Amino acid sequence: MSGLIGRKIGMTSIFDENGKNIPCTVIEAGPCVVTQVRTKGVDGYEALQLGFDDKNEKHSTKAALGHFKKAGTVAKKKVVEFQDFATEQKLGDLIDVSIFAEGEFVDVQGVSKGKGFQGVVKRHGFGGVGQATHGQHNRLRAPGSVGASSYPSRVFKGMRMAGRMGGDNVKVQNLRVLKVVADKNLLVIKGCVPGHNNSYVIIQK
Repeated sequence: MSGLIGRKIGMTSIFDENGKNIPCTVIEAGPCVVTQVRTKGVDGYEALQLGFDDKNEKHSTKAALGHFKKAGTVAKKKVVEFQDFATEQKLGDLIDVSIFAEGEFVDVQGVSKGKGFQGVVKRHGFGGVGQATHGQHNRLRAPGSVGASSYPSRVFKGMRMAGRMGGDNVKVQNLRVLKVVADKNLLVIKGCVPGHNNSYVIIQK
């Protein structure tokens, strides 16, 4: 599956040919350098390792510097492997946003925004006392009953309760590419993608 590493710039909206306002996300996609070529004979599988976003040399380990030196490039902040890449690439090749075309559909993966410790209404969509969720009558956002009686005398694993929310790996599938701005390495994708602005995302076709 071909793809690129990118950075989420932010959201905007554009008008289509019918005058409809479409919300969209702008992503800086690449250019990415091929930093390693995995082969079945050596690694047991075939994949391309791509690097994105230059990293300061003094913040890199000697091992990392040696690894990227083989590809003839500086150290990179983000490295991702892509299996079953559509085109054959060599070590040190540069892959840019031109691998995408307007109108095609892509999957975008990123780390969702962290929201901290949240209650059951925000985290799981409980209705609260207005909808009499779980039978409580005088506590607006309480979780209600969480366990059984004297048997089994415990709370089952997976019970929906309050806790840390967000910060998960999320993949949004089948987002349409509205525009490809090749000279600025930008993709305009319909809809929203996970992550805060300036976070890394992985775009797969």
